[in-house]
Amino acid sequence: MKELSIRAISGAIYVLLLIGSLYMQNALTALLVVFGILSLVEFSKLIHLRSYAQYIIFAIFFGVFWYLCLWNKDLMGSDEAIQILLVITIFVNLILIKDLFTTKKIPIFDSKSFIVTTFYLTSGFIFMLLIANYQNVFTPLLLLGVFILIWVNDSAAYLVGKNFGKQKLFPSISPKKTVEGFLGGLFFACISSYFISLYTETLGFTSWLILAIIVSVLGTLGDLIESKFKRQAGVKDSGVIMPGHGGLLDRLDSIIFVAPFVYLFLRILSYVS
Repeated sequence: MKELSIRAISGAIYVLLLIGSLYMQNALTALLVVFGILSLVEFSKLIHLRSYAQYIIFAIFFGVFWYLCLWNKDLMGSDEAIQILLVITIFVNLILIKDLFTTKKIPIFDSKSFIVTTFYLTSGFIFMLLIANYQNVFTPLLLLGVFILIWVNDSAAYLVGKNFGKQKLFPSISPKKTVEGFLGGLFFACISSYFISLYTETLGFTSWLILAIIVSVLGTLGDLIESKFKRQAGVKDSGVIMPGHGGLLDRLDSIIFVAPFVYLFLRILSYVS
């Protein structure tokens, strides 16, 4: 009971910090910076990266895209820079998906650490910022909607898997995940997309439904990829900053991986609408 209470309190603080920051653009930006650096610290320990270069890269990349997004939206080449970052990030994430299914050990883990810290983790936080400021307008409810989809998916997957799960989803990486849990998370995320569309008044139901599928499928893959990194490092959690939950990276692994794909969908949506 004590452990459950600790888990609930630390989880509530995390959610309140996030939701509270959504009321002010600068507060959300600051929170993403803090979360990004803490996640980078945890991830650097996972991949045994003893360097400060990844933090310098994070500061430069985040600072540049923050400037383009918030302060110089019409600067020539700004949109092209975002597109280039998007293409590289999705390419690296697709490689991580491939390595999840085809190799026993993620090769980038050994030889190309700065690629993964930059275009997997740092880019994830940049695209969270871009989602919250999509089309040069501060629309934090878009980002909140994505977080809600992830929370619903994770919670439903856990509850359905615990009570009805029989067939393992990926036993070599995450023995507790089940196919039934994954389908349960997908189902309830799709249901929640209707209410998100209703109360956020950001996108239509069809768009949020597609986002629910994207978030459920790719969020699960993002969670599995981080689990593989942890397995390679020989640890259970990425850190201890959130009592009862593990590390901050354990809470943000899905959104970090999903954010660039969500942003890509939003761009496609803007072109076809």
